[in-house]
This record gives sequence, C-alpha cells and structure tokens, in this order.
Amino acid sequence: MNYFIIVLAYLIGSVPFGLVVGKLFYSVDIREHGSGNLGGTNTFRVLGKKAGFVVTIGDILKGTLAASLPLLFHHTGLNPLFVGLFAVIGHMYPIFAGFRGGKAVATSAGLLLFQSPLLFLILLIFFLGCLFTTKYVSLSSMLTAIVSMIGAWIEGDKILFYFLTIITIFIIYRHRANIKRIMNGTESKANIKLFKK
Repeated sequence: MNYFIIVLAYLIGSVPFGLVVGKLFYSVDIREHGSGNLGGTNTFRVLGKKAGFVVTIGDILKGTLAASLPLLFHHTGLNPLFVGLFAVIGHMYPIFAGFRGGKAVATSAGLLLFQSPLLFLILLIFFLGCLFTTKYVSLSSMLTAIVSMIGAWIEGDKILFYFLTIITIFIIYRHRANIKRIMNGTESKANIKLFKK
C-alpha cells in the first residue's frame, strides 16, 4: 500500500495542467512559447489570466490531494508531507510530459495548504506583496519559500520545517536560470495588469 500511495502521488503531481489547458482549449503547447515552462506563470504570459488561474489552482490542488492520500486510504503510517513531496517531484519531472515540468512552487503550496492552512494564507499574502513590489515572479517565489521555513520554525513544527527546507532547495535549484537573469538584469517582469483584469 505504501508504494501504491507514493506512486499515485507522483502520478497526480505529473498531471500537466498547463499542457492540458493549453492544448485542449487554446490549441497551444505552452512548452513552445514563453519560458517553455508548464507552470502557472508561463500560462499567464502565454494564454492569459483565465488559463493562468486555472492552471495555478490545479497545480496547487495536486499537492493538497497528494498529501491527503494517506487519510483517504486510511493509511496513517505514511506522513502526508512525505507523500506530498512525491507530487512535487512529479510536478517538476512529469512522466506525462516528457519529464519537463514546472518549478515546484504551486504544488508545494498545495502541500502546505494541507498541512498548515494559516501559514499558507500568510505566505500567499507575502508572495503577492513581493510580486507587486518587485514584479518578479521568480524572486517572489524564492523569497516566499525561504520565509516558509521561518514560518514553520516559528510554528514549532520541526517536521514541516525539514520538508520545507527540502522544497526550498528544489525551488531555488529550479530557478537557477532565473537567478542568473535577475543578476544580469534580463529577467522578465510580471505583467501585473493580468491580475487586475
């Protein structure tokens, strides 16, 4: 049962909502446009606000659903955070999209939504504040990941802190190209108008 739940979590994480929404409703493969990434940010840029929100919410819920699997299968021997981590891996390296996936942010947020809804809400506000201040989605994502570890430590949830540390490493690693562009001054800024319309 343990292996089944872990594999299922990975498969859930592997569902490429950006690819599905793009091809099904817009006849567009977003991997061939913008940054080539399957996540919500590139979907916003390539397909617009509606598609971007749908993909982002779908990617978040992947993490929440995966973390819920031990409860759904009445298998409390598995830590939900451990199971959810495989959904994050599936999101980054999806078997359904040639192992070219997103950058771990939204699905990780879904994992946090399951474990600590209050911290999720605080970090969402922090992320939006960073985004509207810096206009950089990548920088806002990395800063929010770092702050998430601090939040977990303040909450006194050491297990969550350890998992968020692993996830933060994932997120920073997946954004290594963005870091170089930020340092070079060539990183694309978010079109905040997309969020206001």
